Amino acid sequence: MKILVTDDDRSIRRVIRDILEMEGHQVEEAEDGVEALSRLGNASFDVLFCDIKMPKMDGIALMEGIQEQGISVDTIVMSGHGTIEMAVKALRLGAYDFIEKPLNLNRILVSIQHVSEKGQLLRSNAALKTSIKKFMGNSMVGSSSAILEVQDMIRKVAPSDARVLITGPNGSGKELVARSLHEQSLRSKAPFIEVNCAAIPAELVESELFGHEKGAFTSAVKDKKGKFELASGGTLFLDEIGDMPLNAQSKVLRALQEKVIQRVGGEKDIKVDCRVIAATNKNLREAINNGQFREDLFHRLAVIPISVPSLNDRREDIPQLCEHFTQQVCQEQGVALKVLTPKAIEMLQTMNWTGNIRELRNVLERLVILCGEEISEKEVQRYANPH
Repeated sequence: MKILVTDDDRSIRRVIRDILEMEGHQVEEAEDGVEALSRLGNASFDVLFCDIKMPKMDGIALMEGIQEQGISVDTIVMSGHGTIEMAVKALRLGAYDFIEKPLNLNRILVSIQHVSEKGQLLRSNAALKTSIKKFMGNSMVGSSSAILEVQDMIRKVAPSDARVLITGPNGSGKELVARSLHEQSLRSKAPFIEVNCAAIPAELVESELFGHEKGAFTSAVKDKKGKFELASGGTLFLDEIGDMPLNAQSKVLRALQEKVIQRVGGEKDIKVDCRVIAATNKNLREAINNGQFREDLFHRLAVIPISVPSLNDRREDIPQLCEHFTQQVCQEQGVALKVLTPKAIEMLQTMNWTGNIRELRNVLERLVILCGEEISEKEVQRYANPH
């Protein structure tokens, strides 16, 4: 593990460092809280050993700074006699453990071992959740000709680095297609970074995509990586690309052409290597004619177009989707599996699904919560349309 030791007493820092390095850990030192916060902001550490009483910035102020900056690190507080109250306050601020001085070798090693075991457990849980999500949430459900065509396209395109433009109505599963492309690609172990272009205020789009340098604007208190940098090596999913402002479109075009970006307020070219997948529910050809979307960017994005059908165009998939989402919702709610009667499924197949897959899942979640073990046609009629 990578560990930062913070104490104004150099001899204590050296003792802790020697102990931890003998156990194979990578250790760095900081003589006070100010230096420690700076190091934590510029590099990733697994553990922070932090003394409560330090000049310039004490341990409590350091903990508060860690919280304010959203830094992820397990903190072990070191407390001298008479400072137990401060140590308790540190624990309330998120410290993992505290060790009283004079330091005990075994106590240090046991605390580090517990942090290591906690990290292994969290990683195992995260991997399990990812596997469950991949199995339950990211599988393309259905056997209609329309969805089989989409699945076939995904299999063909996923192994390449070709850019993909996914079109289709809201709630039809465009994000699911993007995630499936990533998971079946050679980049599957790298990040999948999603950006909802419609949800970001126009003045913040460039900062969100390309990052910014410290001081670039009033609230830019430190350097920040943008989504292009964060997705480097993996996949960047630009959802609702049709809502991106024109000034940002030109910079995205440059990033696609040259594979370099510049942070807001910076002049340095930063190389990025990410596969870009975009999605929209808008007619981009029409947007081009209206001067709302760049034609050159459209052609850069639409190397491979994939059109996702509406649920109304694949009604034969509704029985399978019902089974899939009912199992998923029952598992999430922690209840025994519920089933829909054949008549209930037939009724769902006759409905007008303007909200597509998303609406169907919401209806099934409502039915699972409100109905008994068997969901009938009458209950569908009663609860499917809440208005």
